[in-house]
Amino acid sequence: MTFVSELEPRELWEPFDEILTIPRGSKNEQQMVDYIIEVAKKYNLNFKQDDVGNVVVQKPATTGHESAPTIVLQSHLDMVNEKNSDVEHDFTKDPIKPRQEGEYLYATGTTLGSDNGIGVAAALAVMGSTTIQHGPIELLFTIDEETGLTGAGNLASNMLEGRILINMDTEEEGALYVGCAGGAGINFKINLSFESVPTGHVGLEVKLAGLKGGHSGVDIHLQRGNATKLLTRALFAVGEKVEFKLASILGGNMHNAIPREAFAKVAVAENSRAAFENELKSQVEAIKAEFLSAEPTMALSINESTLDSIYDTKTQASLLNLINTLPHGVMSMSYDIPDLVETSSNLASIKISDEKMVIHISNRSSVDSAILAIQQRVKSMGLLAGVEVEELDGYPGWKPDLNSKVLKIAKEIHQEKLGSTPEIKAIHAGLECGIIGEKYPGMDMVSFGPQIEFPHSPDERVKIKSVGEFYQLLIGTIEKLA
Repeated sequence: MTFVSELEPRELWEPFDEILTIPRGSKNEQQMVDYIIEVAKKYNLNFKQDDVGNVVVQKPATTGHESAPTIVLQSHLDMVNEKNSDVEHDFTKDPIKPRQEGEYLYATGTTLGSDNGIGVAAALAVMGSTTIQHGPIELLFTIDEETGLTGAGNLASNMLEGRILINMDTEEEGALYVGCAGGAGINFKINLSFESVPTGHVGLEVKLAGLKGGHSGVDIHLQRGNATKLLTRALFAVGEKVEFKLASILGGNMHNAIPREAFAKVAVAENSRAAFENELKSQVEAIKAEFLSAEPTMALSINESTLDSIYDTKTQASLLNLINTLPHGVMSMSYDIPDLVETSSNLASIKISDEKMVIHISNRSSVDSAILAIQQRVKSMGLLAGVEVEELDGYPGWKPDLNSKVLKIAKEIHQEKLGSTPEIKAIHAGLECGIIGEKYPGMDMVSFGPQIEFPHSPDERVKIKSVGEFYQLLIGTIEKLA
């Protein structure tokens, strides 16, 4: 255990401290599932699990509250595994290393996993409590939220009895969320053709790093740089002045994270090396000046590298043109909800899989027709480029219900316990509420959580005080519903 277990409220921070030691990257949650079941058994609570691994733990009502409506407390077990490239960390076995700076808790060089580890810890605290007065509770722990909400998407139809759901996966103090965007994605799969490195050429690896990245839903409106887009932009501009041969280009990792780092390898004629490096530095300096406020630590590095081959001329031109063309950022703002991003696109990752380059584009919108439109636009770009286009299954949004009973109660408790009137908001990120509400018609839902900033990046941090306030709001809402 670390100092985290000594923070207040201890009944929440102690399980979170334990969670920090358990590997739980998306699609690798089995140890977390086992831990949840172990805790349920410890408290002699019934539980059930569906075929994909989602778990529901059933906690009976406290005496005198048996007739109260059943409440579902929902959180997801997985986290985004992101780290800085210079950090040695194996997410399959190494514990997250927490550190405190002022009023915030961080990890050291990696994501913290407060998204959604704080929600999971709150559920575990409720599971073990002997003081909260409550009706019947179902604690739903879903798997694989971060790579497409597949746990919720495959949630069995017989897992839940309750029709009031509190989702604990939003990340803004002083706010209650009543809606979210839906999402869909596209993969471009590109055959790569190679040729030998010309004689008299030197191999170079260029890296654009130091960008903030962040959650492609929560942070997309901050207009941060996409490292992959910016490095491609710079190389495209350089290529109009100095000839080079592209050997690889990679960037990004997760579908719901803005790429923070991008890498390319090139071959340059020995007598053009200085001109290439100077022109690339010039292009990146111009980009840095453009993004200075949003990305003050953006940095370019150029180092020699051994190359086995390069892309042929047609492949190089196709890749640079396609990546340079693809959209990234806010496509439109909501006409109805102030300051809400309605539609966005994230050029999320460029990877090599089965000897093909795979470019993943993640699209979001709170309007069904708009998500279809951005999907079709991106698809058209791929078809024009002559690449294989794979359209990925999407997930539904969550339509706000401002007459919700649980919303009304949560507003009252927020005012009573925290002394302020919360903002009622929708979020551009995807929440499992949309999927669960579609599977269980009539579900009355609200979402709230502590202040979590820069999730899905190594800068992720959670405001310590807000965790206690979130837990007060949760307990107060549960007790009021009882």
